[in-house]
Amino acid sequence: MLHRGQKGTGGADGGDGLAVPMAWLYAEYIADELLRTGDLMPPTSFEFRAGRDALALTIFLSDTKEELSGIRVVTQLETWLSLTAYDQPWQDWVCERMDRRTARAAESGRPDPDLELAWAAWRWLEETELLAPDLDAVPGGSVPGEDDGPQVWTPAWRLGLPLGHLAIHLF
Repeated sequence: MLHRGQKGTGGADGGDGLAVPMAWLYAEYIADELLRTGDLMPPTSFEFRAGRDALALTIFLSDTKEELSGIRVVTQLETWLSLTAYDQPWQDWVCERMDRRTARAAESGRPDPDLELAWAAWRWLEETELLAPDLDAVPGGSVPGEDDGPQVWTPAWRLGLPLGHLAIHLF
């Protein structure tokens, strides 16, 4: 997405202005609102951040025309639901889309502040592990007296993605 700041603010001398990452910020805002509306976890929790970042990446990367598709939130909900569904290869899809956008940015020779923030979110989602219920545990295999059953350390995106998916459903 081209931003006003990338065209420069220096007038005839061609000076460069500030490039504002509007597409990423808007995707993050939509994701935040979806999660807050769902009221699934406290907004200050790491789980909330994982859900917000996973949803923001989905919203940002599903915008193939790079025109802030988040503006048409209601028309995009089904697309986001299908991308975040349990049986979809979301992680592969994210990597593929990020690589494509990175290649386009390199070809253009212009920095892409949206992409920089998306990469930062993706790195956090991949590198951060959160303690979460073990969804692959044998049913009924919890220890008596244990409140939530077995838990495992899992990459943040594996927890954030289903939270984001549920938030879309609740919207």
